[in-house]
Parts: sequence; C-alpha cells; structure tokens
Amino acid sequence: MINIVLYEPEIPQNTGNIMRTCSAFGMRLHLIEPLGFSLDEKHLKRAAMDYVEFLDYHVYRDYDDFIKNNHGRMVYFSRYGLKCFTECDFKSTNEGEDIYLLFGKESTGIPKEILRDHLDDTYRFPMKANARSLNLSNCVAIGAYECLRQTGFNDLSLKEAIKGADWLLR
Repeated sequence: MINIVLYEPEIPQNTGNIMRTCSAFGMRLHLIEPLGFSLDEKHLKRAAMDYVEFLDYHVYRDYDDFIKNNHGRMVYFSRYGLKCFTECDFKSTNEGEDIYLLFGKESTGIPKEILRDHLDDTYRFPMKANARSLNLSNCVAIGAYECLRQTGFNDLSLKEAIKGADWLLR
C-alpha cells in the first residue's frame, strides 16, 4: 500500500486537497500532530468534498508515535533533498512492503533532525533557484503520481468510468 504522511500540516485547504487525492488514488493518509487546524474545520471539508467518507486516515501525537506504529519503506520529500524525485526507484521496494511518502509542514518542512538520519531517502522537486517552495498539495500529487507510475498504477482505472470510455467520441 502507498501511504501519504503529513508532518504537522498547517493549512486546512491543503490537507483537504490531499485527502481528496488520497481517496482518488486509494492511498492511506497519516497526519502527525500538532495540526494547524481542526479536522472538522469547514475549509478542510470544502477542499476534501465528499471524498473523506472513503478515506482511510490515522492521526499520531508525534513523529515517534508514527514511526512506532508503521513499518515499511520511508521516502522523504524536502526542498533540501540532495537527489531529484525521479531518482527514487519505487519499483525496487520489496513486494508487499508498504511505501510511505513523507511531506513536511508548509512553513518549515520536515525538521532537519529527522532528514539528517534519512539523507539517502530524501528527495526534492526541481524548481527555479530563487523559488522558496511549491504548494504542499501539489507536491503530494507529484510524488504520489511518480510512485503510482513506477508501480503500475495499482488498481486505478486507466479509462473513464463515470461518463463512459467513449464520452469524447459522442
């Protein structure tokens, strides 16, 4: 299973968008406290739409609690990563092993103390040198799609299912 992990997210709209992405991709979401908002906040619900009812998510009191309760391949994303995200080989993950994609809070990212212990597993998204950061929900989508692309899109539909595969031809 592919898992998305948000370390101390601060903006409810970002987390709501990520909840929607996780639902659409069949990924589990992990939220590490403290959160910068309440999980019943209206902005969160508006961004997540009605997808939250299909979402499998867990909340942890801190990073240590998350690590203690989850085992698998941990992949960290940070503007300070030394390797490009395309260098991450998700196909080399052991069969049946969960993959965790970890993203930091909007203001400061994942703490340096955590990243230092995982330099070989920390990746960045290329951007202009003078750009401070990319939006968190966009980063999650990029990382999730790269992982899905490399692992064969799991059970995701490659054809339009709601309006029909021939909708454009009608």
